[in-house]
Amino acid sequence: MSVTSLSFPYGESIQWFSPEQSQQLPAAPLHDWLLATGSLTKRLKSCCNHFEVKLLGEAMLPSSTREWQGKEYKAIWIREVLLCLDGTPWVFGRTLIPAKLLEQQQRLGKLGTRPLGELLFGDIGFEPGAIEVASFDSQSRIASLADSLSQPTTEAIWGRRRYFHFQEQQLIVGEIFLPAAVAAINQGPLAP
Repeated sequence: MSVTSLSFPYGESIQWFSPEQSQQLPAAPLHDWLLATGSLTKRLKSCCNHFEVKLLGEAMLPSSTREWQGKEYKAIWIREVLLCLDGTPWVFGRTLIPAKLLEQQQRLGKLGTRPLGELLFGDIGFEPGAIEVASFDSQSRIASLADSLSQPTTEAIWGRRRYFHFQEQQLIVGEIFLPAAVAAINQGPLAP
């Protein structure tokens, strides 16, 4: 893998849509993975012998109102990871946490290589919200990341994001399915 912390952050501000508003969603089985409401971490773990989180970078950075649907935060904690199955990166993850929530839930900033999904779905304080979807073309930074992982993009890369609410605060988790994941998912059958 040739990814480095010098390239962090990889994520980009992009237009996300409600699945009901998008007429170009991918076909099953990727469609089912994209809109699954349970823990993606748990599902990925059931598809491999060795699950690993590779931390690409994390830092407090200026906020983009496009990513927060008009809400203004001066700075947010951005954490970007690769979720790897048996050594192969399957998912690029990007988490956005406002500074106030990070102060309240300091464990969010101390995950290291532990999966965030275990915390979000294992803690009764976090409530998952609706799923939004987006596609990334071959000119996107995500496609460049996939290329650097020896996963060239031949078609659109699909991802999803979800708000998780904690009391009056919220965080955003984005999960983008890399070409290796899409190939394996389309070969099916994988764990439900």
